[in-house]
Amino acid sequence: MFGSQVIPPNKSPHLRKSGSRPVVFDLDGEQGNTEMEGLLHSTEPSDLKIPSLPISAAAIMPSPILLWRFKVLLFFLWGVFCCKIGWDSVMRMSVNLRDLFLYEAFLYYNPLLLVTMMVWLWGVNLWVFAQSTISYAKIFDLDQNHLTHREIWKVATWMTIIVPISMTAYLYLYSHGEVSLAASQPVFLYCAVALILIFPFDIFHLSSRYYLLRTLWRIVFPLQAITFSDFFLADILTSMSKVFSDLERSVCRMVHRQVATIAWFEADSVCGSHSIGIPIILVLPYIFRLFQCVRQYKDTREKTALFNALKYSTAVPVIFLSALKYHVLPDSWTDFYRPLWLLSAVLNSLYSFYWDVTRDWDLSCFTRIFKFNKPSLCSYLLHGRKWVYFWVIGSNFILRLAWTYKLSAHLRHNYLTVFTITALEMVRRFQWVFFRVENEWTKMSSKSNLQLSEISSEEKDKLLAPSDHNV
Repeated sequence: MFGSQVIPPNKSPHLRKSGSRPVVFDLDGEQGNTEMEGLLHSTEPSDLKIPSLPISAAAIMPSPILLWRFKVLLFFLWGVFCCKIGWDSVMRMSVNLRDLFLYEAFLYYNPLLLVTMMVWLWGVNLWVFAQSTISYAKIFDLDQNHLTHREIWKVATWMTIIVPISMTAYLYLYSHGEVSLAASQPVFLYCAVALILIFPFDIFHLSSRYYLLRTLWRIVFPLQAITFSDFFLADILTSMSKVFSDLERSVCRMVHRQVATIAWFEADSVCGSHSIGIPIILVLPYIFRLFQCVRQYKDTREKTALFNALKYSTAVPVIFLSALKYHVLPDSWTDFYRPLWLLSAVLNSLYSFYWDVTRDWDLSCFTRIFKFNKPSLCSYLLHGRKWVYFWVIGSNFILRLAWTYKLSAHLRHNYLTVFTITALEMVRRFQWVFFRVENEWTKMSSKSNLQLSEISSEEKDKLLAPSDHNV
């Protein structure tokens, strides 16, 4: 018995691994077992490994703050790189062609840059609404899958990256003699944006894209009752009329193969400053909004809708009187048409300012905006402060007066000034959104409370009414 070869049982912890040599040992009491166990541990340490505890993914991932700082650093370096390449490319051009070159490049890319800016500002609007007591999803009749401010900012981030990259490539290729490749950059960018908007598959926020396209369709063809989202977006489009005008001119040059050339700068060019398409595109957002007001009057018979339609009609003479500069004699423009243009511009600005303050905002209802659900520094500084109202009213008045500058076709060659005024108009509209949505939410809340009070009074009357049943 002692000294013989023994095969350990199946349940023994010392069973060898598959493919290893058989183990022979002598059972000589507990001491022999202990020594043999030590031998086994020393010869095959992998047989009795203690399982290691799993490490969570959160323990090895960097903190969100560190990732955010890293992204900001990359974004900053990318911006410096694009600016450096663009500046060097512009400096390579001759002095005579540099201004025309910048004017053309600016025309192709400033509409998308302004749209990107508007998307960023809309994300800030949604962030404030999400923090406050205003239910913007209920106001705009949004479903559960609507985009939040974070998703809006992601879209704006990608737009901020892609548009300047295309512009930098255009500047670099044109300055290095690759004219055909340079001309393809804005064409590819415009085609990509159009394809993303109409892409029929469930990617790139399909429901939100469909909601936007459906609302635009309802604005162009107001064949149904006007909803709040319809005229809200139409009002925003009036602030972007200059953007649409530049888009039309850019697409016109792409169609006529005038990209990366200066042939379009001629006055008689089909895409030049004398084109009749410029005032037509500028006036279209106001015509759409005017038709909405007429439709609203047809449905509700409220005279306020007609006065609102009159406000949008005052923008028509501002646009077409300005365009007449290229079609009348200089003396006629200076002596007759220019004073009419100035008068119509002042009338339109004052009428629009009055409507903003008294109708769209209704200053008596400033109670909810900037009132966050949780107390914060922003809520303390902004909510209920008189300086906020003075700032909004004063800046709205000044920017309304400057706003007519961008509607004037005869001033569009001052492209940096027009770009600045258009950007300021979007900031004005950004401020307008807060108080316009607040006013609508106040009306909805008052209407709901009134309906609830009527229902409760009816139920009370039914309970107090005498019963005709005999007991």
